[in-house]
Amino acid sequence: MAWPVASELIDPIALRAWMDGRHLGSGELTNAALLVGGTQNFLMRFNRSDVVYVLRRPPEHKRKNSDETMRRESRVLAALAGSDVPHPAFIAGEPSLEVIGAAFFLMDHVDGFLATSEGLPQPHASDPALQHRMGLSMVEAIAALGAIDHEAVGLADFGKPGYLERQVPRWRGQLESYSQLAGYTGVQLPAADELGDWLEAHRPKHWKTGIIHGDFHIANVLFSYESGDLAAVVDWELATIGDPLIDLGQLLAMWPSEGNPASLHGVNPGGFCSSDDLLHHYADNSER
Repeated sequence: MAWPVASELIDPIALRAWMDGRHLGSGELTNAALLVGGTQNFLMRFNRSDVVYVLRRPPEHKRKNSDETMRRESRVLAALAGSDVPHPAFIAGEPSLEVIGAAFFLMDHVDGFLATSEGLPQPHASDPALQHRMGLSMVEAIAALGAIDHEAVGLADFGKPGYLERQVPRWRGQLESYSQLAGYTGVQLPAADELGDWLEAHRPKHWKTGIIHGDFHIANVLFSYESGDLAAVVDWELATIGDPLIDLGQLLAMWPSEGNPASLHGVNPGGFCSSDDLLHHYADNSER
């Protein structure tokens, strides 16, 4: 069996037997190739019976929660089936470590481009209207995600109560934990305490629970080659139940602009929406 990629992470014989047991094609697994995008987990595309699959598993050196992250991603992608949120369709998952030594899942291959690693192809690179549409389509995706009834799609227990209340203490604790690493010399963040205090003082008292992606920005979406629409939102490893306006806030905070083109590797985002455009479009497409 030809398997030129990552045989130490994915045993092709074990994977083929697992797929046989789920009637996912027949014959050899071919054309295996690593995919770019995402730094925390492993993505591999391969073919079987004229179907293109993408396998996602933790990295070689797993964190303590890596396998649980795969199980959660499997669950949220399955819950999104039939929704208006563009996403890779979930095919099947394995929660145990018995098959390849890690939890993993299979999803459909999505034909789209990652703007932050590939830049903008033509005609996107030279068409301001397409660039403008790219931003609007991102807003529409998170508006659609926030509109889903998470209990109705089986995610009632997908998150813990008190999402907003946990955020500032969590990030302060993580920042402080770096000081315990041997050889860590520290980074000067003089406004960190002031920012944490401001966030706590301005935390909304009332908000409506929903599904959040948790890491929503232009590096975690694939765009269609044919239009400015999203082909898929990817990297769902931080998805949870919380305040969906968090996704909007992160999109606004990390949005490329004339003064910050580096996030698109030097591509001039001259036609991109302004932050105000994004905000108003969200308001027009959401009840939040």
